[in-house]
Amino acid sequence: MTRRLLLTAAAAAIAFTVTRAQAPAATVFEGARVIVGDGRVIENATVVMQGDRITQAGAAATVKVPAGATRISLSGKTVMPAIVDTHVHTSTTAPELVADLQQRARFGVGAALSMGLDGTDAAFTQRAQATPGVARLFLAGRGITAPEKGRTEVPHWITSEAEARKAVQEEAARKVDLIKIWVDDRDGKFPKLTPALYGPVIDEAHQLKLRVAAHIFSLEDAKGLLRAGVDAFAHGIRDRDIDGDIVALFKARPNVVLIPNMPDRGVVVDYSWLRGRIGDGELQKIQAAATDRPQAQQAFGIQARNLAKLSAAGVRIAIGTDGNTPWAPHVEMADMVASGMTAAQVLVAATRNAAEFVRVPNTGTIAAGKTADFIVLDANPLDDITNTRKISAVYLRGVAVVR
Repeated sequence: MTRRLLLTAAAAAIAFTVTRAQAPAATVFEGARVIVGDGRVIENATVVMQGDRITQAGAAATVKVPAGATRISLSGKTVMPAIVDTHVHTSTTAPELVADLQQRARFGVGAALSMGLDGTDAAFTQRAQATPGVARLFLAGRGITAPEKGRTEVPHWITSEAEARKAVQEEAARKVDLIKIWVDDRDGKFPKLTPALYGPVIDEAHQLKLRVAAHIFSLEDAKGLLRAGVDAFAHGIRDRDIDGDIVALFKARPNVVLIPNMPDRGVVVDYSWLRGRIGDGELQKIQAAATDRPQAQQAFGIQARNLAKLSAAGVRIAIGTDGNTPWAPHVEMADMVASGMTAAQVLVAATRNAAEFVRVPNTGTIAAGKTADFIVLDANPLDDITNTRKISAVYLRGVAVVR
C-alpha cells in the first residue's frame, strides 16, 4: 500500500472514531404503556432516546435497539408527553422566575406560556436560554386592555385605534409569541375593550403574523371576538350557558383554540398528594380552603357545561391554568374530566394541542424526531386522570429532572 493510501485510510479511521465519539449514547425505555399525545396508545412500547431526541418509539417488536444502549425497564409504568401549560403568570424577577420554571418541571410541565403580564426583561432573557431542568418559557409580553386604574399598569391601556395598533407594534418588536387582550369589565368596575378597539388589535396582529388570545367572561363578547377573527380564548364563557350561535361560530373557525381555565369546583378535595412536594404550611392552607361552597359549584357548573358542549362540537381544547401554581395542570385536568371530557381527550389537550398552540418546537407527542420531553408515571391516567400526579420521573430535553 502506498504512503498516500495509508494516510487516506488513517484519516478515514480518525474521522470514523470522532463521529462515533460525538454520537450521543442511546438510552432505551422498555415495557411501558406509551400515551402518544395524539389519542393513540402503545402497549408494551419501546422508546429510544439519543441526546435530546427520541429516535424511535413504537411497539417493542417494531423497534431496533441500538447496540450498546443503556436499557431501562419501565414495566408496569406509563409514559406520556410533558405537559404544556398555555396560560400562566410567572414571577417577574430572574431568580424567582427560574424557581417557578424549575417547580413546573418537577410536576411534569415542559413548557409554559406567560399571558400578558411581563413588564420586565427577565422573562425575555429567560426565554432565550435553554436552562437544564426547567420548563421552557413563551411570552405574550405586555397584554392590551382598556384602562383599569388600580388593578395593574403592566398591560397597554388603550382608548383609540391608533393606540391599539401602536401597542401591537411595540409587542411585535419585542418578538412576543402572541398578543393577549382582556375583554372584561370586572363585574362592572372598569370599561372594557369594545369591538372598535379589539378589532384593530386583531387586524394589526394578523398583519404582523401574530395571533391574539382573549381573556373573556361573557357569551356576547365571545361571539364578537370570533366575528373579529380572534385566535384563542384564554378563559371559557362564564356568564351563562352557551347557545347554538356560538357553536356555529366556533365551527366556522376550526383553528380557534379554547383554553378553559376551569374555576374551583367548590367541593371538598383531598390535596394529600402534594405532601412532600410543597411546604406543610401551604398544604394546610390549601386543604382548609377545599370546602363545599354552593356558589362556587354553580359557577363551575356553567363553565363545565359549556366546555362539554364545545368539546363535543369538536372545538380544539388546550390546557391552561392562569396564575402561578406549578402543580395546577393536574387539578385542571381533573376538573376537565369532571366537566364531561374523557381522560383521553384531556391528555391530548394537555400535550399535543397545547404544544401546537404555544408552538413549542418538536414536542407534544412521543414520536421519532421529537424532543425527549416526557413523564414516567406509576399508574395509567386513562384509568383515572389523577394518576398524572403519580410521577416517577420527568425528562426534559433528554435529561432527567432532579425531583
